[in-house]
Amino acid sequence: MAKQPATTTAATATLAAPAAELTITDSATTAPAYLIEKVDEATGEVQQVPRFKYLPGHPRQVRFDAKAGQFNISGTVPLGSTLSFIPLAWRIFQDDILNMGRKLWAELFFADEKGAVCAVLFHGYSVENLYRLIEPLFYDDLTLADVVVKVQASKKETTKDGKKATYYIAEFSYEPADPAEVQARRDFARDFPIWRAETYTGAADTRMAHGYTRPEPEQPAQPEPAAELPAQAA
Repeated sequence: MAKQPATTTAATATLAAPAAELTITDSATTAPAYLIEKVDEATGEVQQVPRFKYLPGHPRQVRFDAKAGQFNISGTVPLGSTLSFIPLAWRIFQDDILNMGRKLWAELFFADEKGAVCAVLFHGYSVENLYRLIEPLFYDDLTLADVVVKVQASKKETTKDGKKATYYIAEFSYEPADPAEVQARRDFARDFPIWRAETYTGAADTRMAHGYTRPEPEQPAQPEPAAELPAQAA
């Protein structure tokens, strides 16, 4: 089961404003590894701000085009046939999302080279390939969050009605990650609710999750107490 949102100063502030505008000044405890120092141009004051940009529930959408074997941002900005990243969070689940029927999905969240938190989805054989990466990591006491995951679009061929067709699946490998980069992402996933509104239905059958934080249900507003009416004269 995914963890509930951490009740921290950082997470509470972020729910009210984008991370780019968030400043954290509480230094009573060790500062999270994702914080960096930034000078306020208006006041000259040095502030600690997150190095990752994230609007809760709305990460940047990275798509895997299985027909072309290419990754892109929101279907418009090409990223090529490979991706490399240290995952912030992930989940493997069955659900009916994006009007595609009930499928087995893998959803991974990561920060790109500009610090923007992104989400990418895989399904079908690509999910099986991700499991093949997770298993050896597990037996080495590691998770996807401890390594740089490399995703490569791999070309496949099939024959249907006597005609050949090509498609692509994602194949996964990994390499060691910088421990400081790993810690920064661990701290960020601890303090911020990592999820995507478009893929959250509340009805998913979750097979595996790490760092993913389902949103808290909205609390119904409490009615205002009725004001006492002045006594009427007899």
